Amino acid sequence: MEIQEVVDNCNDREFVLKAVKENGKFLDFVAEAFKDDKGVVKIALHQDSEALEFVSERLKDDKEIVAMGIKGAPWTICYASERLRADKELVLESCKNYGQALYYAVEELRDDEEVVKAAITNKGSIIKYASDRLRDNKELAIIAVKQDKSAYHFLSWRLRQEEEIKNAMA
Repeated sequence: MEIQEVVDNCNDREFVLKAVKENGKFLDFVAEAFKDDKGVVKIALHQDSEALEFVSERLKDDKEIVAMGIKGAPWTICYASERLRADKELVLESCKNYGQALYYAVEELRDDEEVVKAAITNKGSIIKYASDRLRDNKELAIIAVKQDKSAYHFLSWRLRQEEEIKNAMA
């Protein structure tokens, strides 16, 4: 199936269902109503989780839909509504598989030890997006620098002076 064919049939529900079942990202080329149709969106996300980018703003605020997206493509948390980027369960799941998701989390979750630990276990340097308080947490600092030596540069000044932290990078 070609993009032009999807564009030409963007208002035909049966065609749209067939299209997104073949390629979830065809959701980008369908009528707006289908981007807000949970049934169509679920089929698109099942085929390609990255299609979360193209769903309606309303569905980007639907926890079930966002969870489907991040299950297959954890980085798609970036498309979630602000309310869902404050949902600890979703953000934690995303951070476990894609540490950079911490960047999209609300400030409160950047100060949540469990969320930050999941993120830095996946990508140590992402500690740079943690709260100042957690960038001064020795346990988290050791995890971060063991995962990625460059994390050292984002730790608190106090921790950068500690031999235990320097040794953890060896």
